[in-house]
Amino acid sequence: MKRPPPETAAFSLVEVALALGVAAFALLAIMGMLPMSLKTQQASIQQTTANTIISQIFSDLRADVRLPPGQASKACPDPPDPNQPCQWDQLHGHWRNVATPDTLYFTNEAKQTGTINGSPPADAVFRAKITYRFPPTETTSLADITVSWPAQVDPDQGGTPTGSATSLIAVNR
Repeated sequence: MKRPPPETAAFSLVEVALALGVAAFALLAIMGMLPMSLKTQQASIQQTTANTIISQIFSDLRADVRLPPGQASKACPDPPDPNQPCQWDQLHGHWRNVATPDTLYFTNEAKQTGTINGSPPADAVFRAKITYRFPPTETTSLADITVSWPAQVDPDQGGTPTGSATSLIAVNR
């Protein structure tokens, strides 16, 4: 008795072409979403950094109202570095003495750069504007903090920043 030759299982050329077409369509859809996901990730990083800057400013303003006259914030290096201004020294006293907004500039690492109310330095990425609400009461002071990016775009001059974060802070004395 003779056995029939075994049948070989294989895919036809049409099946392979259809499978390649489905895979290519799926890869195109995934690659199309990649730029949008990268843009979302970048916006998330910038928003997190802006919130960190707001938190730093709030912490210092909260500490500043409790400092005795003539005492500087402990956040500044001792001895002070004349080449790197300390934002906390620049803000000391503004809470109760200045009715005009203060503008500070920060790098991508949330480190203060440049001088208070100056023009944005080349390494500045974020612009922080502190608007003090007057008159402060005996127990509470209020301020609005707005951090926007890029630093070179001034929203007060009609510019449209890429993004911003805003917070109202209240400090008990």
